[in-house]
Amino acid sequence: MRELVFALEYEPGCNRVADALADHPDARVRSLSLHATADRLWRVDHATGTPEALDAVEDAFLSADYYADCLATEDCGATQTTRILDRADDTLILYSDWERTPTCASVPHIARDHFGDGVLFETRHEGRHYTWRLIHAGEGDVAAFFHALEVAVGECAQMEMLRTANTTTSAGGSDGTPSGLPPAQEAALQAAVEHGYYESPREVDVGELAEHLGVPRSTLTYRLRRAEEHLAKQHVAGERVTEERLISR
Repeated sequence: MRELVFALEYEPGCNRVADALADHPDARVRSLSLHATADRLWRVDHATGTPEALDAVEDAFLSADYYADCLATEDCGATQTTRILDRADDTLILYSDWERTPTCASVPHIARDHFGDGVLFETRHEGRHYTWRLIHAGEGDVAAFFHALEVAVGECAQMEMLRTANTTTSAGGSDGTPSGLPPAQEAALQAAVEHGYYESPREVDVGELAEHLGVPRSTLTYRLRRAEEHLAKQHVAGERVTEERLISR
């Protein structure tokens, strides 16, 4: 089995969910389940944030021009049904069912075209960044998949490859960095340390650091957050292994 992780960074006005999340930086949306057949897509998403952020996310999902991951730049005539499964002050769970038309395209359907049936999908949406994690059988042409995705996305989003590896590969070394981070996240973290972002008090804020690196503030924030999450999980996992070894002695 192979793991493929990449991110789309949407331009303003190209994806209403991305626009809503960009207006509410503390909000997040992750998929709880996502399935696709040749002509349908259905998914359950879990959103967190303030009540105002969840209102914006809910409105984006319920808007007729969203169509659960459709990459068409104009109305493709698809039929979508979105239902609210649960709503609290800081949590929103949505179910979407999307019946595509011949002019529709989406990441799951492009993946099925190139990797076949049985692809597993996991998504995280933060700001304008939409991260996809695909698990597939290892057959198919990854380069052709990305070319087809690039054509479908057009100028609406930029793509960034984050990781591709065997699912059995241990974290740390599969992508050429000692920490196991994608190169872009590794570079962002190293620059943050070198410029005093993690000093107390900070010697530089994220906006100044982003300007120095020549990347959008939202991009740098996303990379640092993902890097910090990866290293924190890696540290906790290492502590558990050490504790288990001590107990077994």
